[in-house]
Amino acid sequence: MDLWFSELQTANVKLSLRIERQIFSQQSEVQRIDVFESKEFGRILSLDGHIMLTERDEFIYDEMITHVPMAVHKEAKQILVLGAGDGGVVRELTRYDRVEHIDLVEMDPLVVEVCRQYLPQNASRLDDPRVQIHYENGLKFLRGCENKFDLIIVDSNDPFGPMESFFTKEFYGYCYKALREDGIMVNQQGSPFYEEDARACQRSHKRIVSTFPVSRVYQAHIPTYAAGYWLFGFASKKYHPVDDFDAASWSVLGLKTKYYTTKLHRGAFYLPAYLEEMMMDVE
Repeated sequence: MDLWFSELQTANVKLSLRIERQIFSQQSEVQRIDVFESKEFGRILSLDGHIMLTERDEFIYDEMITHVPMAVHKEAKQILVLGAGDGGVVRELTRYDRVEHIDLVEMDPLVVEVCRQYLPQNASRLDDPRVQIHYENGLKFLRGCENKFDLIIVDSNDPFGPMESFFTKEFYGYCYKALREDGIMVNQQGSPFYEEDARACQRSHKRIVSTFPVSRVYQAHIPTYAAGYWLFGFASKKYHPVDDFDAASWSVLGLKTKYYTTKLHRGAFYLPAYLEEMMMDVE
C-alpha cells in the first residue's frame, strides 16, 4: 500500500511525500503533532498538517536563521529564541563558545518531548547548561523584558491563525524594547512566491521597517517549504547585515556548516527583481 503525506501550499498546490510509516501522532493542548518516516527526506515533523522540518533539509533553515545574525553581531552572548522547540536553532547557537545564555520559549511542551525522542539530531543540545526552556506564550514572555538580549530569533509558524500575533507591529515593538542598544532580531518571513504568502511577507516587512532603523530581507532555498523558496528578516538597532559583516572573523571560528558560507551570507541579501519591487512597495 502506498502511503503519502500531502501538505496544501495553496488551494491549488500541494506537496506530497511518500511515507514509509507514521511514527507518532497526538493532539496536544495546542496542536496536532505528527512524525513520519520517509525514504527521501528521513523523519518529518508536521504540526497541524504543515511540515515544520525534515531531517534532509532542516540544516538550511537552522543555519541561515542562526549564523547570519551571529556572524554580524560578534558579541552576541545573551539570546532569546521564540519557538524552535525542535532544538535545531539552539543546536547551532551552542556551537559558539561566546554564548552565555539562551532563553528558549516554546508554547507546546509536547513538541520538545517528541523531538527529544524522535528527532535527536535537532534536540541534541537542549540540555546544554546555557539553555533555559520556558513553556509559555512568547508574546507574554517578551512583555517582561527590557534591554536584555543581544539577539532575538523568532522561529514561529507561518503568520496565520494563532501565530499571527508574532507578526504584528506590537510584537516587533516588544522585541525592540527587549534588545540591547546594538541588538538584532531575525525572523522567518515565509515564502514570497504564492500570492497570499507574498502579501503576508509584505505586511511583516512593513511593520518591521517602521520599528527598526535597519531592516533587510534575505533568502534561502528549502525544498520542502512553500515553492522551495524562503525568506528571513534581519532587523537591527545598529548593525547592517552586509556592511558590518566581517567574514574573516567568522571564518576563524572554524565552524563547519553544510549550507551557510561567508560568500552566501552576502549573496543571500541580493534579491530577485520581483522581490525587491515587492519590498520597496511597502518601504
